[in-house]
Amino acid sequence: MKKERTYIRDGRAPVPVNEVTSRVMSAIKAKNTKPELVLRKALWNNGLRGYRLHWKKVPGKPDIVFAGRKLAIFINGCFWHRCPHCKPRLPKTNLDFWEAKFHKNTERDTKKIADLAAFGWESMTFWECQLKDPQQSVEVIREALKERNVEKINHIETLCS
Repeated sequence: MKKERTYIRDGRAPVPVNEVTSRVMSAIKAKNTKPELVLRKALWNNGLRGYRLHWKKVPGKPDIVFAGRKLAIFINGCFWHRCPHCKPRLPKTNLDFWEAKFHKNTERDTKKIADLAAFGWESMTFWECQLKDPQQSVEVIREALKERNVEKINHIETLCS
């Protein structure tokens, strides 16, 4: 016997017109999303290991962090973070709510990157649509890690001189 799920409304979002919409929206996760898992698997398979996940010690809790190299990686869903590449459509209902929500999301994303930069971190953002071929993203990350390693070595040599 299948038990009916009840959804508790917390007041942050308007009540959906359709029960199916409510069920779909309730299933959306913040961590370990499919695009994130795709990139992590590609990093692992290419020997890029030693990263931390959702590290709370840096601003914005990036999805992937190479702490020693001060490299933070965000993996953004195209719909929620308003991808500049595929430009997803706005929902047709509750337009005012969605426009405000998306505006807050993009402002928060910009602030996270600025906060990380203030601490000397480099940030990279990969979009869900870009991860259809994760190998390209892996190569971009590999190059950034090489550059960050050279900077780290130069900094250490300067301190030792």
